[in-house]
Amino acid sequence: MATMTDEQTNEPSRSRSPFNAIRAIDYTVIFVRDMVAMRRFYEDVLALSLLRELSPNWIEYGLGSNTLALARPSRTAADAPTPAGSASLQLAFKVAAAEVDACADELVRQGVALLSPPTNQPFGHRTLFFRDPDGNLLEVYAEI
Repeated sequence: MATMTDEQTNEPSRSRSPFNAIRAIDYTVIFVRDMVAMRRFYEDVLALSLLRELSPNWIEYGLGSNTLALARPSRTAADAPTPAGSASLQLAFKVAAAEVDACADELVRQGVALLSPPTNQPFGHRTLFFRDPDGNLLEVYAEI
Protein backbone atom coordinates (compact mmCIF):
# COMPACT_ATOMS: atom_id res chain seq x y z
CA MET A 1 0.00 0.00 0.00
CA ALA A 2 1.41 3.39 -0.97
CA THR A 3 1.79 6.16 1.59
CA MET A 4 0.03 9.44 0.79
CA THR A 5 2.21 12.51 0.59
CA ASP A 6 1.31 15.94 1.92
CA GLU A 7 0.46 17.06 -1.59
CA GLN A 8 -1.96 14.15 -1.99
CA THR A 9 -3.79 14.85 1.29
CA ASN A 10 -3.78 18.66 0.90
CA GLU A 11 -2.72 18.93 4.55
CA PRO A 12 0.00 21.35 5.59
CA SER A 13 3.34 19.77 6.28
CA ARG A 14 4.70 20.62 9.71
CA SER A 15 8.21 19.81 8.52
CA ARG A 16 7.98 22.51 5.83
CA SER A 17 6.42 25.26 7.93
CA PRO A 18 8.36 28.52 8.09
CA PHE A 19 7.50 28.52 11.81
CA ASN A 20 10.01 25.72 12.31
CA ALA A 21 12.55 28.57 12.44
CA ILE A 22 11.22 29.59 15.87
CA ARG A 23 13.66 28.41 18.55
CA ALA A 24 12.83 30.49 21.62
CA ILE A 25 10.59 33.12 23.11
CA ASP A 26 12.52 36.35 22.73
CA TYR A 27 10.29 38.59 24.83
CA THR A 28 7.06 38.50 26.75
CA VAL A 29 4.78 41.52 27.05
CA ILE A 30 2.49 42.08 30.02
CA PHE A 31 -0.27 44.56 29.19
CA VAL A 32 -0.68 46.68 32.31
CA ARG A 33 -3.53 48.63 33.84
CA ASP A 34 -1.41 50.52 36.40
CA MET A 35 2.10 51.17 35.06
CA VAL A 36 3.34 52.91 38.21
CA ALA A 37 2.34 50.03 40.51
CA MET A 38 3.56 47.38 38.08
CA ARG A 39 6.91 49.08 37.55
CA ARG A 40 7.45 49.44 41.29
CA PHE A 41 6.56 45.77 41.80
CA TYR A 42 8.84 44.37 39.08
CA GLU A 43 11.76 46.69 39.93
CA ASP A 44 11.52 47.06 43.71
CA VAL A 45 9.86 43.82 44.85
CA LEU A 46 11.12 41.32 42.25
CA ALA A 47 14.36 43.30 41.78
CA LEU A 48 14.42 42.85 37.99
CA SER A 49 17.10 44.81 36.15
CA LEU A 50 15.79 47.59 33.94
CA LEU A 51 16.99 46.90 30.42
CA ARG A 52 15.54 50.01 28.77
CA GLU A 53 12.57 52.34 28.81
CA LEU A 54 11.42 53.00 25.27
CA SER A 55 8.61 55.28 26.48
CA PRO A 56 6.45 55.72 29.60
CA ASN A 57 4.21 53.08 27.97
CA TRP A 58 6.93 50.45 27.30
CA ILE A 59 9.49 49.29 29.87
CA GLU A 60 11.79 46.29 29.43
CA TYR A 61 13.59 44.07 31.94
CA GLY A 62 16.35 41.60 31.14
CA LEU A 63 15.85 38.03 32.35
CA GLY A 64 18.69 35.85 31.13
CA SER A 65 18.43 35.75 27.34
CA ASN A 66 14.79 36.92 27.46
CA THR A 67 13.09 40.27 27.85
CA LEU A 68 10.01 40.93 29.96
CA ALA A 69 8.19 44.09 28.88
CA LEU A 70 5.50 46.05 30.68
CA ALA A 71 3.31 47.91 28.20
CA ARG A 72 0.11 49.82 27.93
CA PRO A 73 -1.88 48.24 25.09
CA SER A 74 -1.62 50.13 21.82
CA ARG A 75 -1.60 47.80 18.83
CA THR A 76 -4.43 45.81 20.37
CA ALA A 77 -6.20 48.74 22.02
CA ALA A 78 -9.55 47.37 20.84
CA ASP A 79 -9.09 44.33 23.09
CA ALA A 80 -11.20 44.46 26.23
CA PRO A 81 -9.02 44.83 29.32
CA THR A 82 -8.71 41.81 31.58
CA PRO A 83 -11.22 42.23 34.40
CA ALA A 84 -9.71 43.13 37.76
CA GLY A 85 -9.12 39.99 39.82
CA SER A 86 -8.53 37.85 36.71
CA ALA A 87 -5.10 36.68 35.71
CA SER A 88 -4.34 37.22 32.05
CA LEU A 89 -1.14 35.20 32.23
CA GLN A 90 1.07 33.14 34.48
CA LEU A 91 4.82 33.64 34.64
CA ALA A 92 7.06 31.03 36.22
CA PHE A 93 10.52 32.08 37.43
CA LYS A 94 12.97 29.23 38.00
CA VAL A 95 15.40 29.43 40.90
CA ALA A 96 17.48 27.04 43.03
CA ALA A 97 15.54 25.04 45.65
CA ALA A 98 16.83 27.04 48.65
CA GLU A 99 15.85 30.30 46.96
CA VAL A 100 12.11 29.50 46.84
CA ASP A 101 11.81 30.02 50.60
CA ALA A 102 14.05 33.10 50.51
CA CYS A 103 11.81 34.59 47.80
CA ALA A 104 8.73 33.87 49.89
CA ASP A 105 10.29 35.62 52.89
CA GLU A 106 11.19 38.65 50.76
CA LEU A 107 7.68 38.86 49.27
CA VAL A 108 6.14 38.81 52.75
CA ARG A 109 8.67 41.43 53.92
CA GLN A 110 7.60 43.61 50.96
CA GLY A 111 3.92 43.20 51.87
CA VAL A 112 2.99 40.87 49.00
CA ALA A 113 0.28 38.33 49.86
CA LEU A 114 1.20 34.74 49.06
CA LEU A 115 -1.46 32.64 47.35
CA SER A 116 0.35 29.54 48.58
CA PRO A 117 3.51 29.25 50.65
CA PRO A 118 6.50 27.27 49.40
CA THR A 119 5.18 23.77 48.77
CA ASN A 120 6.79 20.57 47.52
CA GLN A 121 4.62 19.30 44.67
CA PRO A 122 4.25 15.62 43.73
CA PHE A 123 5.51 16.41 40.22
CA GLY A 124 8.97 17.36 41.52
CA HIS A 125 8.78 21.13 41.96
CA ARG A 126 8.89 23.36 45.03
CA THR A 127 6.46 26.16 44.20
CA LEU A 128 5.43 29.56 45.51
CA PHE A 129 2.46 31.47 44.04
CA PHE A 130 1.52 35.17 44.32
CA ARG A 131 0.08 37.96 42.16
CA ASP A 132 1.46 41.19 40.73
CA PRO A 133 -0.48 44.46 41.20
CA ASP A 134 -2.56 43.82 38.05
CA GLY A 135 -3.57 40.36 39.27
CA ASN A 136 -1.33 38.24 37.05
CA LEU A 137 -0.37 34.89 38.56
CA LEU A 138 3.34 34.57 39.32
CA GLU A 139 5.23 31.49 40.36
CA VAL A 140 8.70 31.00 41.73
CA TYR A 141 9.73 27.37 41.50
CA ALA A 142 12.65 24.98 41.75
CA GLU A 143 13.10 21.44 40.60
CA ILE A 144 13.54 19.15 43.60
